Amino acid sequence: MMDKILCVDDDPNILAAAERLFRRDHEIAVLTASSAAEAMKIVKENVVPVIISDNFMPETTGIEFLEWAKTFSPESVRILITGSADLQVAIHSINRGEVFRLITKPWDGKEFRTIVFDALDRHKVIACLKTGDEAKLLSLVRTIELKDPYIGGHSERVARYALQIADALQLPAGEKRDIKFGSLLHDCGKIGIPRAILNQPAPLDGPQRELIRQHVRWSGEVVKTAGLSAVVINIALYHHERFDGTGYPLGLSGLDIPREARIVALADVYDALTSDRPYRKSLSHAKVIEYLRDERGRCFDPALTNVFITTWGNG
Repeated sequence: MMDKILCVDDDPNILAAAERLFRRDHEIAVLTASSAAEAMKIVKENVVPVIISDNFMPETTGIEFLEWAKTFSPESVRILITGSADLQVAIHSINRGEVFRLITKPWDGKEFRTIVFDALDRHKVIACLKTGDEAKLLSLVRTIELKDPYIGGHSERVARYALQIADALQLPAGEKRDIKFGSLLHDCGKIGIPRAILNQPAPLDGPQRELIRQHVRWSGEVVKTAGLSAVVINIALYHHERFDGTGYPLGLSGLDIPREARIVALADVYDALTSDRPYRKSLSHAKVIEYLRDERGRCFDPALTNVFITTWGNG
């Protein structure tokens, strides 16, 4: 079955250029519309994984059209084409959840394709979650992670470490299954963040850090759209909160951070520090355990840290 992407623009030259970008991709069908009204008809009659709209159109703005699409076809991943003049408005739309990513004019063909394929990945994750097919989800997570040589296997390892803590706490089977799903999906919001930023060997600047921080909200949107449990949603949203209240996105502290997020935070940091990254080499198991001990009560829940060290501290 072909993946359908819908391009909406009142300029026929833009539509033709978008079609050319995917002409050789036989698994993709490009649908086009020259107005929001025409696009609405297409969305009502087709399953459209990705919708791309220009912002300035005669009848309505692209943001208004994508707001409608969010309500009528919530699983469709929405992309806005915009000029620099309305960039702040468009960014506000991203923050409200109407838009997945921006394509700015004049757009680069390679970047355009990358954003669309990332959007298709996001849609596949949501569709896979709705079917409840764990094997298919795992295969998809592996495929997405293979695009980044530094994170291959990260989500599976985080799930393994988190489940060790859950086993030690003797949590119910259903909660452990949700922790596993949440661990596999905790970084799914990073789909679409430019790999140049994810793999940057130098420190990130302020706007880059803020973009990276948005991945928790985007992860939350994916799992909410898929209708997953509160446990999975909490992991997606809050695994970067810190026990002392200096984390993000809400600055929660102590036991106000959901337990499942506190568990995955430990597993996530342990795997990140024991793995190579573009900006540093991996640390030894012993050094990371020492770091976890030092950060009890600051980054991490002290009691859960002790459980993790007890179950995993000997390597």
